[in-house]
Amino acid sequence: MANTSQRADTVFVGGRVFTGTGPAPVDAAVAVGGGRILAVADATTVWSLADAATEVVDLAGGLLVPGFQDAHVHPAVAGVQMLGCDLSDQRSVDGYLAVVAQYAKDHPDAAWIRGGGWSMDIFPGGTPTRGMLDAVVPDRPVMLTNRDGHGAWANTRALELAGIDRHTPDPVDGRIEREPDGAPAGTLQEGAMDLVGRHMPLATPDEAHAGLLAAQEHLFSLGVTGWQDAMIGVFPGNPDNFDVYLRAAREGSLRARVVGALWWDRERGLEQLPELEERRRTGQVGRFNATSVKIMQDGIAENFTAGMLEPYLDGCGCATANSGLSFIEPGLLAEAVCALDRSGFQVHFHALGDRAVREALDALAAARTANGVNDNRHHMAHLQLVHPDDIGRFASLDVAANIQALWAAHEPQMDELTIPFLGPERAALQYPFGDLRRAGARLVAGSDWSVSSPNPLWGIHVAVNRAVPVEAPNAPGTPEPCAPFFPEQALTLAQALTAYTAGSAWVNHLDEVTGTVEAGKYADLVVLDRDPFAHPSLEIADTRVSRTYIDGQLVFAATE
Repeated sequence: MANTSQRADTVFVGGRVFTGTGPAPVDAAVAVGGGRILAVADATTVWSLADAATEVVDLAGGLLVPGFQDAHVHPAVAGVQMLGCDLSDQRSVDGYLAVVAQYAKDHPDAAWIRGGGWSMDIFPGGTPTRGMLDAVVPDRPVMLTNRDGHGAWANTRALELAGIDRHTPDPVDGRIEREPDGAPAGTLQEGAMDLVGRHMPLATPDEAHAGLLAAQEHLFSLGVTGWQDAMIGVFPGNPDNFDVYLRAAREGSLRARVVGALWWDRERGLEQLPELEERRRTGQVGRFNATSVKIMQDGIAENFTAGMLEPYLDGCGCATANSGLSFIEPGLLAEAVCALDRSGFQVHFHALGDRAVREALDALAAARTANGVNDNRHHMAHLQLVHPDDIGRFASLDVAANIQALWAAHEPQMDELTIPFLGPERAALQYPFGDLRRAGARLVAGSDWSVSSPNPLWGIHVAVNRAVPVEAPNAPGTPEPCAPFFPEQALTLAQALTAYTAGSAWVNHLDEVTGTVEAGKYADLVVLDRDPFAHPSLEIADTRVSRTYIDGQLVFAATE
């Protein structure tokens, strides 16, 4: 279809178009005008909409795709980290300590050294020690969250200020890693982070605002034109980012289309629902809509807090007494989900372990029984381990599977900190994207940045190849690619690309206006420097974003 009554502001010619309405790119040109797509048609039709003032973008054999939408990401948090003591570009203990030492030197007046981005697989057992930090910053408190946000690294001064010693009990939702005599070792897992975090000054409103805008620019450079922020609220070490988004939305500096997932406080119950409803009422401004609620049901497998149906194994392969955590008791979870669903909220779950996945599905089934079918579009993120009996329930309950594909690969955190403690049978159930797709589940995609790279093309590469591109920051560092990680769970390029575009647009209730390249939709478009469909799948990660458009306006252009 084409709108031939309006002049084109921009035409895209000289390449193919992945419209998202079919399994392969098409030979077509695209005309854009007034912020909308006017035509996806043959070159003659598109040129007929142009005049002397029309900008011509030569795709030069590249591919035009819908703007990527990240369905699970933390830009406000990631941006503050980018502008602070950011360890995410380092891959060694010495590298981490050098960054911390330099940051402390450059900021002599900082009362605390705040930051994050370290990776568990760099340290024996995944647990760095306070003594490492004491060696470079002995006189000021330091707290650095790890890249997945489920643990923190603190020095002795920070632990002392928080009053943590060998007599401090573990919180019910976390763990203090300890030295042989019971003294805190320096790593705080899950809820234990808050023991120090509550004493640490948070980013100021201006710092948080600057972080969000820096993150937005970075996401634009990767072709991301919209997202769902998976944590709108207070979290250890971070300010409440609700007002940060409202400020950016009101002033117009938030150009991406953003859905905010309001944080469900697991220390409270249904009494918080009126507060969430009020936040939803006041939190729909400009391009920001706080219409989702985030429930974190469990932790992560690497620190043995992901909720499992069967216990974790120990280093010798024997069953332990630990099956992980359920942050919300299943009965209360069902009550909460029923109430949120009845109120019209979308529920966005964090669920990694097979027990947590089942508890979330059970809660959603209860909501369907209580409230009937609706269009709230609930979704479940991470899905590291899904029991085969639960695969088909995603489609039957119309729950979207929100995949973080970059994790579905062999790398040290998987091979050293996860598989040995799951055992081979459970390990084979990890990240079952293919099974979910074959069972009819709707796939949407996100990065969980700053946990892992926000580059959609790297995530798509892993979804297709089940192997990390060797140049990626989290790659094992070996010259040869690792063996594919259960390749029977791979997606096709079209399936993975669709999850990151039309799929995520659907979960954000934006599918009628974005997510595909069709006449009448917003001109949120990305120009890729090559057509990955025309290259071997192992080269998908070599693809780069040349240009990013929102409403037909250029928001990023790569430099030569």
